[in-house]
Amino acid sequence: MNLPPAVWFLLARLGGVVLLGALVGALLGSLIGGIALALAAALGWQLMNLFWLDGWLRDRANRSPPDVSGVWGDVVSQVVRLHRRKRFHKQRLLELFRELRRSTAAMPDGVIILNAQWEIVWFNRTAGRLLGLRRRVDDGMALTNLIREPSLARYLQQGEFAEPHVLARGEPRVHLSFQVVPYGREQRLMLVRDVSRQVALESMRKDFVANASHELRSPLTVVTGYVETLLQDDALDPALRAPLTEMQRQTQRMNGIVSDLLDLSRLDANEREVQGEPIDVVALCAVLRKDILARASHPEVQLDMASDAKLLGDPAEVLSAFSNLADNAAKYTPHTGRVRLRWSIDADGSARFEVEDTGPGIAPEHLPRLTERFYRVDEGRSRDAGGSGLGLAIVKHVLQHHGAALDVQSTPGVGSRFSCVFPSRRVIGGARGENLPPAIRTA
Repeated sequence: MNLPPAVWFLLARLGGVVLLGALVGALLGSLIGGIALALAAALGWQLMNLFWLDGWLRDRANRSPPDVSGVWGDVVSQVVRLHRRKRFHKQRLLELFRELRRSTAAMPDGVIILNAQWEIVWFNRTAGRLLGLRRRVDDGMALTNLIREPSLARYLQQGEFAEPHVLARGEPRVHLSFQVVPYGREQRLMLVRDVSRQVALESMRKDFVANASHELRSPLTVVTGYVETLLQDDALDPALRAPLTEMQRQTQRMNGIVSDLLDLSRLDANEREVQGEPIDVVALCAVLRKDILARASHPEVQLDMASDAKLLGDPAEVLSAFSNLADNAAKYTPHTGRVRLRWSIDADGSARFEVEDTGPGIAPEHLPRLTERFYRVDEGRSRDAGGSGLGLAIVKHVLQHHGAALDVQSTPGVGSRFSCVFPSRRVIGGARGENLPPAIRTA
């Protein structure tokens, strides 16, 4: 048997004790009594060793390890090694934690560690300065109790942390960006950043675009009027007709860009969610279909009206968003392709307007940036189609005004589907597709 040396030592010692007890018992005339007395002494010794070991384990910090041999000595040695290893790892973790706290304290952004109940576990100096938090006073407090802003509470409850939440606080107004990063077991790391300068620059940019657009409209109107007058003159030199026609096309394109910029400026100026009025989406889709079919070269257009429910919103804004999506689909779909307009109600009661086409599709790397202003997937193709690069930006802002979201799915070479998803609170009445007359369902 491959027993440890300490066990062999213990067995040898036990055998020696038994032999000694037998000799003593033989001399005293009681062999069994002598052996029993020897075993009792051995057991007492083991209990004493156990007592010493227990006392040392309870008070290791103030007592030295017991000086024992055999199996008990091996046990003490193992405990000592484990204790030293534990102390080493604990010291290392403490050093790492101190280093982490020093590095986060030096960060220019505020850092707050929150638990599953959004209670503050720890925060750095910058977070304390930006939010007015105090050590040992606000620790353990729920963040929403310290920052009483309904928009921040909704942001935390929704659990959608892909985009930061910007909040204006105090006087003078300071704009703070809150970004939540979940980690571990329902732990959250919140980054707080002062974005007042970025907000001010963005406001200046919007004002500049709005003012420049207004200033450009008047001279463009004058140029357009003169060009149209010259083209209507029968005595015009034929050599000038082609360049004047191109001038007319470009001024019309510029007028379209200016109109889109003014629409964006108007949408930016009002960030509140609109109330609006009931909109007949079925009739609106019929108008969009007629507009597409009125183009010189157009694809097949199908209407799939799965509900006759009305949409509560701003008619002008909704028309602008829906027409931008329909116009984009018609531009990039060949005349042999198909565009489908669909209006339906989802199982959760939300409404969905979809524009699906069989165009060239969009590569996945472009999808996150489609709603950026002036962003073009294909520079040459977009200019040939006459696009301004502002249509989807307008769609995004309109949907934000209605508490809605834009969902884009596209496969290169197959086609694209743009879906506007409106919350159920904006759906008014209406029947489902199976209860609609065929003329409405597939008009």
